[in-house]
Amino acid sequence: MAEHRITELLALLKPYWQQYPDLSLSGVVAQLANEAGFQGSLIDVSDDMLIYQLKMRQEKQEAMIPGLAKDCEPDFKTAILKARGIIQ
Repeated sequence: MAEHRITELLALLKPYWQQYPDLSLSGVVAQLANEAGFQGSLIDVSDDMLIYQLKMRQEKQEAMIPGLAKDCEPDFKTAILKARGIIQ
């Protein structure tokens, strides 16, 4: 895992873990995986899943993923024109 991803994960994990100070790190990871609906073994939990769950757990279920929201175009005609390079 790249250093910037470790830093991001730790920054997101700290406030969550402070809410549950009696849990160990594996307990916190297990709880996050359970919240996300993950059914597999904890060894298979990815850093991407943890980061996504920590970022989105307070959002509404229909909220758009932050990384995709910047590319979203609400108007279909504008999206087509941008895709064809006609408008910027």
